[in-house]
Amino acid sequence: MSNYLLDDSPLSPGVIYRLLSGVVCPRPIAWVSTQDKQGNTNLAPFSFFNVASVNPPVLAFSPLLNGSGELKDTVRNLNDVAECVVHVGSEALIEALNTTSASLPPGEDEFTLAGLEKAAMPGVSVPRIANAPVAFGCKLFDMIRFGDQPLAGTLVLAQVVSIHIDDALWDGRHVDMDLLKPVGRLAGSDYIRISDRFAIERPD
Repeated sequence: MSNYLLDDSPLSPGVIYRLLSGVVCPRPIAWVSTQDKQGNTNLAPFSFFNVASVNPPVLAFSPLLNGSGELKDTVRNLNDVAECVVHVGSEALIEALNTTSASLPPGEDEFTLAGLEKAAMPGVSVPRIANAPVAFGCKLFDMIRFGDQPLAGTLVLAQVVSIHIDDALWDGRHVDMDLLKPVGRLAGSDYIRISDRFAIERPD
């Protein structure tokens, strides 16, 4: 067993990243589209992602600065146009999702790279992925920077203003997990399916 007091025995950011991404899992994947002031679109997946609030509905995801301490296009675009569309990573589109994780120069379109068609999203100017079963149109609620050093995060709080969902997935109360087939992120190159599930009743 090991104990680490980080102020006395600091671990490198790379080691901490491997530890956190390996232990805090499985993580849902936010597949986020944004655009800059010139209308260039960007599409990128982020596995530091969850629900932050229901009333109002707010999603939270956190792009990390790259190894040189530079912002991702997603954050730069949100500074330009304070809107985004958050899609849920699913098994049917996992190859395209993985393709959009590539590092492209600013202004290059990951929709085109991955062969994905765009569709209008109500309430926002940013397009959604046409064949994604679920998408949330969001306005930027807040962004919190945790520093300028490599791998520092920017916590994005995105307030949901519109929802697109395949009617086959949603009966007004329940989401059909067997149709959605969401995919979770583990460490390294590993992902996880939800093919094995169990239920435990919560206590009163």
